[in-house]
Amino acid sequence: MLARVRSAAVLGVQAFPVLVEADLQSGLPTFSTVGLPDEAVRESRDRVRAAIVNSGFAFPAGRVTVNLAPANLRKEGSAFDLAIAIGLLAAQGLARAEASAGLLLLGELSLDGGLKAVRGVLPVALAARDGGERGLVVPPANAAEAALVRGLEVLPARNLAEVVAHLNGEAALERATPPAAADPGPLAEGGLEEVRGQQFARRALEIAAAGGHNILLVGPPGSGKTLLSRCLPGILPALSFEEALETTRIHSVAGLVSPARPLVLARPFRAPHHSVSNAGLVGGGSHPRPGEVSLAHNGVLFLDELPEFSRSVLENLRQPLESGEVTIARAALTLTYPARFMLAAAMNPCRCGFRGDRLRSCTCTPREVDAYRARISGPLLDRIDLHVEVPALSYEEIAAAPAGEGTVAVRSRVESARARQRERLHEAAMHCNAQMGAREVRLHCRHDESCARLLEGAMRALGLSARGYARVLKVARTIADLAAEERIGVAHVAEAIQYRERGTSP
Repeated sequence: MLARVRSAAVLGVQAFPVLVEADLQSGLPTFSTVGLPDEAVRESRDRVRAAIVNSGFAFPAGRVTVNLAPANLRKEGSAFDLAIAIGLLAAQGLARAEASAGLLLLGELSLDGGLKAVRGVLPVALAARDGGERGLVVPPANAAEAALVRGLEVLPARNLAEVVAHLNGEAALERATPPAAADPGPLAEGGLEEVRGQQFARRALEIAAAGGHNILLVGPPGSGKTLLSRCLPGILPALSFEEALETTRIHSVAGLVSPARPLVLARPFRAPHHSVSNAGLVGGGSHPRPGEVSLAHNGVLFLDELPEFSRSVLENLRQPLESGEVTIARAALTLTYPARFMLAAAMNPCRCGFRGDRLRSCTCTPREVDAYRARISGPLLDRIDLHVEVPALSYEEIAAAPAGEGTVAVRSRVESARARQRERLHEAAMHCNAQMGAREVRLHCRHDESCARLLEGAMRALGLSARGYARVLKVARTIADLAAEERIGVAHVAEAIQYRERGTSP
């Protein structure tokens, strides 16, 4: 006796359909699963057996073979439990397999037959809709996430018995309704209202947000680098629905989507500890998962105490900073994760932290200073658009500093600048100046002879690479956008050059 039902698996951030075939034959009782299952899939035999019996059904006697096709792709996780159980019941004639035509079955079974949430439901729902499937049966905890996809019938089921009753026409499952628009929640972990002084750094932060540029803050301990960085998400424009859906898909694969908030509406802010591994930062591992750079997609990746990160870990940032994606290559497969994020990094100017500080003396020798700075490679620094010194302020300077503009006012200017960029870069499918390639820089960063002479002098004085030259033009373009000016002027280029005079230099 043979029965077929359909499920799905996730590979990277994409899903593909899986045909679950359950075959029953006479003979000694055995249960084998084929089709490149991992350990979690092989263990499903015990969960499925207990769930079927505790739901009031008979578990088949004899030889049981479950095939997960296509057999050349590895299957991971517990999401196939429901499909395997329905396949076994259909092979016994206890459930109507034909009633599952056009439905994908997804869910982990508990021993009492209840359905538990699984990862990656949003990619599966998108693949089901694009593949012409009519519906998706999921655990209740995943229903709101799956219902984000329009044009797909999402049927939440609490347990195995409810799915069987639905297929047999005894009690239909109720269709899930798309979740209502939700409040994105707090826009930032800190507000610019809390920052006193530091006008130069505040201006650099606004430029970075307006153009999507990477930024490095260099200063002694306690100068406000971390506070400034945590203000960055709050001044970024709100996510569009397409960006929110793309961000949610990555978080769904990582198992970070909350049933109460199925759609990620706030821009991600990821701040991994400096002990993070290569796989933790860029993704991968024995069971590949998105890393911090992908979880920060469409948001901010904050690296505090930048030189304390492993050199090899930091070098892995070079590809995603350029291409906006991470490619994980293994012998059996190659996965690509989106990773278009803003990098915000903070570091001290030296090992003790007080080099150049007006209030405290540095105790580092020149060799120690050089060794500390050498932890960050030149090519990585070259990919950071804005290098900003954040000096320590005295009590008198802090007390006398007027309250600066708040988050709302700055975000308004940032949104206006981003709107100009989206209109200008619409044909190239880009959203901000930082995404421009060489062709877009030539088209949209034109400047006059005075700007050219200034850039020529800066390249010689600062030793700018071709990449650094292009990044100065991108930043100048953003400064002009903030000023609502169509052409790049000398003042815009001069300000942009300031941010290439690295705070990491002696």
